[in-house]
Amino acid sequence: MVREELRRLLEGVRDARVSPGEALRRLAAPPVGDLGWARVDHQRGLRCGVPEVIYCEGKEPREVARIAREILRHGEGLLATRAGVVHARALRRVAPRATYHRRARLVALARPARGARPVGRVLVVGAGTSDLPVVEEVLYTARWLGARSEVLHDVGVAGLHRLLAHRDALAAARVVVAVAGKEGALPSVVGGLVSCPVVAVPTSVGYGASLGGLAALLSMLNTCAAGVTVVNIDNGFGAGVAAARINALAGPRPS
Repeated sequence: MVREELRRLLEGVRDARVSPGEALRRLAAPPVGDLGWARVDHQRGLRCGVPEVIYCEGKEPREVARIAREILRHGEGLLATRAGVVHARALRRVAPRATYHRRARLVALARPARGARPVGRVLVVGAGTSDLPVVEEVLYTARWLGARSEVLHDVGVAGLHRLLAHRDALAAARVVVAVAGKEGALPSVVGGLVSCPVVAVPTSVGYGASLGGLAALLSMLNTCAAGVTVVNIDNGFGAGVAAARINALAGPRPS
C-alpha cells in the first residue's frame, strides 16, 4: 500500500465509505505474500512509490497468474512486463479488465482510486518505427504510474527536420525519454534542445555493428549533452518508471 493509497484509505474511513473493520483488515495484511516459490512484496509501493511489477519472461503463465492474483488481493492494480500472448491470456482470466499492449508486451490494469486526470507531461520520443516496442513500453509504464504521457514517433536524426518540427512539444515537456537504436544519436540532439531532464533508452535495433544495442548504449553514455541519464538496452520499463518519478516531483501543473 503506497502512501497515497494509505491516505485514501484513511479518508475513506473518515467519510464512512470504508468501515473501520475493512481498514484494519487491509492494514493488518502481511507485508509479504508467501506463495512458497515466490514472495510478493506488498509494501514495495509504500517504500518506493511503485508496487511490485511482474516480469513475465522465464515464468509459466499459471505462475504469472498466481502472482497477479496475490497482488490484486491487496488492491494495487497490476502491471506485467515482457508478457507473451500466453501470459496475457492467463492474466486476463485473473483480471478481465486488464489491457494487453501486445507490441509493448505489457499487461496493465489501472491502479484503483488514482486521480482521474494524469499529471505533468512525459514526452516519449522514438527515433524510428522499429523502436516502437520499447517506445510503447515506456509510454504505458509512465501512464500506469499516473503521468500524462505523449509520444513523438519516427523523429530520428536521419531526418532532423522531423524532430525540429515539434520544438513546442519538447519545450512543454517535464521529462523527455529519447529511444533510439543503431548509433543512438537522438538523446544527444534532444539534450541540446531542452532544459528538462532527458532519459535515454538504447534499443537493440540495428545491423551487425550495432552489437545488439551496445553501440547505442556507449554512444548515449558518451553524449556531449549535459545531464542525459541512460538506462539499459531495451529497458523501456525502467525508463518509464524513472520518467514518472521525475515528473511527479514537481507536482501537478495546468495542462
